[in-house]
Amino acid sequence: MQRRNFIKDSGLCLAGLTILQDLHNLTKIDDHRKEGVVIATWNNQKAVEAAWKVLQENGSALNAVEEGARVPEADEKDTSVGYGGYPDREGIVTLDASIMDHEGNAGSVFFLQGIKHPISVARLVMEKTPHVYLAGEGARLFAIENGFKEENLLSEGSNKEYQEWKKKNNYSPVIGPKVHDTIGILAIDKETRLSGACSTSGLAFKMHGRVGDSPIIGSGLYVDNMIGAASATGLGEAVIKKVGSFSIVEMMRTGHSPKKACKKAIERLLDIKGPKDFQVGYIALSKEGEVGAYSLQPNFPYVVIREGKFELKYANSYF
Repeated sequence: MQRRNFIKDSGLCLAGLTILQDLHNLTKIDDHRKEGVVIATWNNQKAVEAAWKVLQENGSALNAVEEGARVPEADEKDTSVGYGGYPDREGIVTLDASIMDHEGNAGSVFFLQGIKHPISVARLVMEKTPHVYLAGEGARLFAIENGFKEENLLSEGSNKEYQEWKKKNNYSPVIGPKVHDTIGILAIDKETRLSGACSTSGLAFKMHGRVGDSPIIGSGLYVDNMIGAASATGLGEAVIKKVGSFSIVEMMRTGHSPKKACKKAIERLLDIKGPKDFQVGYIALSKEGEVGAYSLQPNFPYVVIREGKFELKYANSYF
């Protein structure tokens, strides 16, 4: 065989093998998506299990992420989300939440008081109003008008911690590497529709009126059904300054994997002035059902359910 023909034929063989490998990878991806995929920040096992149950009942990704976020919102032992969340320095629990669906619709509530499930209020903002954001008293009144019950969200345990904090009154608005903070939850359903949700009570003992990244579309949460979804946890001020979740989805659009996109978004935090002892963690989910995560500091866990299997993972970190 002439050398030129050998090289030509070898090239065709390699191209054929590459195509076969790509088809194999697509088959693997399709296997992941047959039953859907759910990923969430921190060790929110009960949340992803609730979301997974919705997917297995042929529910939408939107219903799944809402149902998942409602789990920690109702858990008084979770001191960073919903009922039981630590109050601000005035002793008031204020909540933020956002939600996005596969059509690019979004709804958020800021500085909501007295309503246990801000994620469900955010969904109603998305579905029943022409707006994206409702804040404070307006958000509370909207919730009550739509049948939500007003209640005291300051649990006995959180109030005890608040009373101890008042003795020192040491305001330090920093999320450390081991602090459980915010639920971000992403899902893709059997129809390959993506959705995401994010809910938090924010920084413990924060200034009254402070709002973090969680309810801000593009910062705490972003979904593009053609590409993927991302969510953030940690020090919201840092995430806001870099529009973290949107940047991750845009990097996925240019071909980066979910993990690599999260890593590059973390690296962008390094030029923020000041100390780098805070924590930020990102999770992402691609349209193909691939998941990824990355954090600034170590010990950031996240949870995934795919093909019926629950996984607790720890993200790689910059430091």
